[in-house]
Amino acid sequence: MSKIGVVGAGAWGTALAHAWSQAENSVTLLARTEKAAKVIRETGMNEAYLPGIALSASLQTTANPSALSSCDHIALVTPAQTIGEVFEKVSLHIPPTSQIILCSKGINKQSALTPWGILGKVVDQTRLAVLSGPSFASDVARELPTAITLAMENIADAEKLSAELSTPTLRLYASDDTIGVELGGALKNVIALAVGMARGLNLGASAEAALIARGFVEMQATIVGQGGEAQTVSGLSGLGDLVLTCSSPQSRNFAYGQAFVTRSLTDNQPLAEGVHTAQRALHSARQAGMEAPIMEAVVKVLDSVWTPQEAMQNLLARPLKREH
Repeated sequence: MSKIGVVGAGAWGTALAHAWSQAENSVTLLARTEKAAKVIRETGMNEAYLPGIALSASLQTTANPSALSSCDHIALVTPAQTIGEVFEKVSLHIPPTSQIILCSKGINKQSALTPWGILGKVVDQTRLAVLSGPSFASDVARELPTAITLAMENIADAEKLSAELSTPTLRLYASDDTIGVELGGALKNVIALAVGMARGLNLGASAEAALIARGFVEMQATIVGQGGEAQTVSGLSGLGDLVLTCSSPQSRNFAYGQAFVTRSLTDNQPLAEGVHTAQRALHSARQAGMEAPIMEAVVKVLDSVWTPQEAMQNLLARPLKREH
């Protein structure tokens, strides 16, 4: 049995906390406010993010960061845009020997750093792990079969932690390619925006499949150019996550892209990390010497340089060439 602290009571944080608690670990879920924590404690549910799902009776929920002080592992499940600020607030309560698991997918818009890049400046990197892969929070919370990747600098450490955190329905596969795993989770969100826009334009399943396939090429070249491994991009945290994120309105980024085109965005639209990541993802692609027309099209649409219709027209007008 492990003592696990989960920082962030959104959908993914709650789902992970529930899954690990069901596997007989001692789990504490840290909510942003005592009001939110109290609702979860009293109802046994997180109706705001996982409606209708009864949470583990043994799950402890609080807004007091001192509850993290006895945890072996700390999962940071907050947006990439705020992970540095959140960690600064709770860091005094995190034991110096605990392992820190980064569960955010994105690139910080201000610093151009991934969560690893941000935390690696203030924490010994041997303590850091990245958790990413094809996973909808509702599937994990309902204990449906899910397989994701956990990466650490040392493969033996990754294998050990993967074994500790796996459950009968949540399988963790170990990797030592922290760059590939983290960037895979970030870049696929940008491609999902493009595919969502194609859905909003009613371009058909064939167009969506083409965007996924060519978007995968952009992802792979960018990640390899940044020091990641091609086989990682072909695995769960790359291709697996890309396919899931681009195939369902359950995906926040897909849904955002679709809503952007149909002009149905609302003030309550869930956070789409790809919106914040797109510009930095394109910059990373160019640093790697890669043409990234799909990422570029997404950036131009978000910046109001092109309409979604113009973006698709420009993609279709690109010169024909060999596929490889």
